Amino acid sequence: MLTITSDFLMDGKPFKLISGSIHYFRIVPEYWQDRLEKLKNLGCNTVETYIPWNFHEPKKGQYRWEDRYDVEKFISLAESLGLYVIIRPAPYICAEWEWGGLPSWLLADPQMKVRSNYKGFLSEVESYYKELMPRIVPHQADRGGKIILMQIENEYGYFGFSKKYLRTLAKLMRANGITVPFVTSDGPWGGCMGRGSIKEALPTGNFGSKVEKQFGVMKKYVGKRPLVCMEFWCGWFDAWGEEHHTSKLEQNKKDLADALRLGHLNFYMFEGGTNFGFTAGKNLKSKEADITSYDYDAILSEDGQITPKYEAFKKIIRDYEKEFKNDFTNIPETELTTEIKRKAYGEIPVTSSVSLWDTLEKISVPVKSSKPLNMEDALINQDYGYILYRFKCEAKTRPEDLEVKNARDRVSIFSEGNTGIVIVENQGRENFGLKLNRQRKGIQKNEYIKCKGKKIKDFEIFSLNLDEDQISKVQFPEGNETATSNNTKTGPAFHRFDFSINEICDTFLDCTGWTKGVAFVNGFNIGRYWNIGPQTSLYIPAPLLHKGENSIILYEEEKPDTKIRLLENHNWK
Repeated sequence: MLTITSDFLMDGKPFKLISGSIHYFRIVPEYWQDRLEKLKNLGCNTVETYIPWNFHEPKKGQYRWEDRYDVEKFISLAESLGLYVIIRPAPYICAEWEWGGLPSWLLADPQMKVRSNYKGFLSEVESYYKELMPRIVPHQADRGGKIILMQIENEYGYFGFSKKYLRTLAKLMRANGITVPFVTSDGPWGGCMGRGSIKEALPTGNFGSKVEKQFGVMKKYVGKRPLVCMEFWCGWFDAWGEEHHTSKLEQNKKDLADALRLGHLNFYMFEGGTNFGFTAGKNLKSKEADITSYDYDAILSEDGQITPKYEAFKKIIRDYEKEFKNDFTNIPETELTTEIKRKAYGEIPVTSSVSLWDTLEKISVPVKSSKPLNMEDALINQDYGYILYRFKCEAKTRPEDLEVKNARDRVSIFSEGNTGIVIVENQGRENFGLKLNRQRKGIQKNEYIKCKGKKIKDFEIFSLNLDEDQISKVQFPEGNETATSNNTKTGPAFHRFDFSINEICDTFLDCTGWTKGVAFVNGFNIGRYWNIGPQTSLYIPAPLLHKGENSIILYEEEKPDTKIRLLENHNWK
C-alpha cells in the first residue's frame, strides 16, 4: 500500500516512483505484454495509462469492454509482471486524443458544458463511472491489486478553476469504491497548478525540461509532500503539415538524472502507439489536426522497437538504482515473450475501384432535412468521419457557384448538372484549450449552403462515418476495369488491394503517390494518410493481417495512385 508523507512509502519503506505511460488503446492487445515487459526492463516499477471515455462508450449507454477495450486485462498483465499502476480516467484526458476522450454524443445536448458543474454533463459522468469503476476497484493496492494512484481530471488548470467541480469528481470516485490516494496534474506555470488542484489530492507537474526550476515552482502547491513529474516529456507529438518532432537526447538524459535525484517521474510517453481510426485530436496551436502516428519520439518507437533513447535511459536508471537500494528498485530483467517480426511485402497494384457516387446509397441511408444538420444532431447521431450534403439547384451549377457558411473542418464541393454535393470532414475535435464546447462538426446550426447566392432549403444528408459496417457494404466491381475509369481518376473513391501472405509480420503501408484519405486493413481503420506529411506510411501491426488472403481499402478523397507498397520500416518526410 502506498502512503504519502514527506515522500512515498510502500508498505512502510521508501519508494521511488519510476513510471512510464503506455496507452493500451493505442496498441493492439496482442502487444500489451511485450510493451509492459520492455517497460519493466527499462527499470520502471510502475505503468501509467489514461482511460478514454469515448473509447469505451462510443454511443450513449453502449459500452465496449472486450478485446482491445479490455482495460482490466491490461491492468492484470501489469500486475502479473509485478508492476504498480497509475490510472488517469475520464471524463477528460487530453492525450492528443479526439476531443480529449469526451464522447461526441454529449454534444447532442445544445446546452452542454463539458468539464463543468452543468447537471447534464455530471449526470453522464456519474453513469459512466458506475460502469467503469467496478472494473478498477478490485485492482487497487488495498484490495490486493497494484493500482496505487488515481488522477482527478487532467490539466484542469488550463481550462477552469472550479474547485467544486474537481471535488464532485473526487466524491463520485469515492462513492464508486476508489480508496487509493488522488493526484491532479498541471503545468507548473501561469497559475495552472493552483487552479487545477485541491487539497484532497497530491498536485503533480507536467513538463519535460528545467526540472530543478519546475520542481521549485511546484513546492508552493505541494508543500512537504513528494515532488512528482506526472508527464516527463521526452518527446513530442506531430500535426499534419509540420515536421516530425525529435528531442535532444543529451538534454533528455540530463533532465532524467535531475528528476530521479529530486523527485519522482512518469515518462510521457514510454510508447506512444497509433491513433487508429479517427481517434487523433487537434491541438490548440496547430493549423491542422494531429497525424495518425503517435510515435512521440518516445522511448519505444510506435511499433515497439528499442531506441537509442531506451538504452541511454536504461543506463541512467540502473546507475541510480545501484545507489537507491531497497525492495522497490534493482528490478530484474524479464524475458521478452512476444515474437515480433517486420517485413516488406512489396508493391501491390489496385485490384478494383469504385467512386463514392456509385456506392453512396449502398453504404448510407440519407436523412432528409429542410436545413443542414451537424454530425452531432440527434437526427444524424454521428461521431467521426465525413458528412455529405446533397441538394438540387434551380439551374446547372458549377462548384464555384456554391457557398458554404461555417463548416467544420475541411470542405469539398462538387456539382453535376443541377445537383450539388458538399462533403465536410471531421479532422479531429480539439483536445486542449478553451474551445472544447465548440466542437460540433459539419455545417453548424443556423448556417447555410447557398447556390448562386440563394439559400438551399432541402437536403439529403449522408453519414459517412466509415466504420467497419460501412466499409463492408462498399460494392466493388469484379476485376480492375474501373481502376482507371474517369470516375475514379479524381474525386472521392474507394480503392481495393487484394494480396496473399504466408508469414504474418508487422509492416508499414507506404502512401506515397496518394493524396489524402483513410486506410482500412481487413476492415480495420488504421488511420488517415495525407501527402503533406510528416508521415508517409501507416503502421500495420501483424495481428491485423491473416495468413493467406488479405485486403486493404483506401478511401481516397482526391487523386489516387495505381499501387501501394508495404515496407519494413516507417517513412517520414
